[in-house]
Amino acid sequence: MVAGAPHSARPPATRGALPEPGRSRARAGRGSPVARARRRSRVAGVRWVRTGRATTEEVILVPLISSGLSGGVRLPFTDRTEAGRLLGERLVPLRLTRPLVLALPRGGVPVGFEVAGRLAAQGEKVELEVLVTRKIGYPYQPELGVGAIAEGGEPVFDHSLLKRLDLTTADLADTVLRERAELRRRVEAYRGRRSLPSVDDRAVVLVDDGLATGGTARAALRAVRAMGPGRLVLAVPVGAARTVRAMEDEADEVVVLATPRSFQAVGQCYDHFEQLTDEDVMSWLERMRS
Repeated sequence: MVAGAPHSARPPATRGALPEPGRSRARAGRGSPVARARRRSRVAGVRWVRTGRATTEEVILVPLISSGLSGGVRLPFTDRTEAGRLLGERLVPLRLTRPLVLALPRGGVPVGFEVAGRLAAQGEKVELEVLVTRKIGYPYQPELGVGAIAEGGEPVFDHSLLKRLDLTTADLADTVLRERAELRRRVEAYRGRRSLPSVDDRAVVLVDDGLATGGTARAALRAVRAMGPGRLVLAVPVGAARTVRAMEDEADEVVVLATPRSFQAVGQCYDHFEQLTDEDVMSWLERMRS
């Protein structure tokens, strides 16, 4: 089930945000596409982006995949903190039992921190922990992900992509070994000797800052599913619509704030999308534990 609950208040304008339609250089007469889209934004949500050197603005409606719910959020988010706060609000109605928030580092950790804080405000005892994943890259172009692996799980491959690249899983054996080693290093850096909390009879909320291809999220969901949680929820602020739909087969519920029709990359949906370090991740976890 995919949920997209309404957001009652529009986020405040922030520095760097694009001007409102009435204040832009674009002509926004009552019958113009800008004006019509602005009126529809009360229901669908609207994203304003500049197109090249043009002085006009392109209006992109943000469709929400929802189950009996309507509403929208305004993109881009200011940062991961704002996105996490909004996402936490959407999770409250699920009435999660003994929630465990597992954030995918690095970008999912500040989002998960805000989600955990919002759920804790409901009087629930909430834990925040990281679930470490690693992308398995194409050997000749490592930034191209052909699979992923999560701690406690087995590699999950994109078999259709492997076929197009004329690769087998055996061809990736050395790459998988390297990624397993890096995964172990990051687990030790983030948690030391601590093991993952038990998921038995608990609602596990897997959080990231967005879904693009969904490779790491799929590997993480399968690893957690094998641990036997009482309920498994995937929660992200934004994602590609096709990927979000595909995740329905992996989680009990998928909660997403927006699925922009023009989605190209997660970072485009944030005003501030800084690269985080291991030190940043550990700082967020320490803040939660304190």
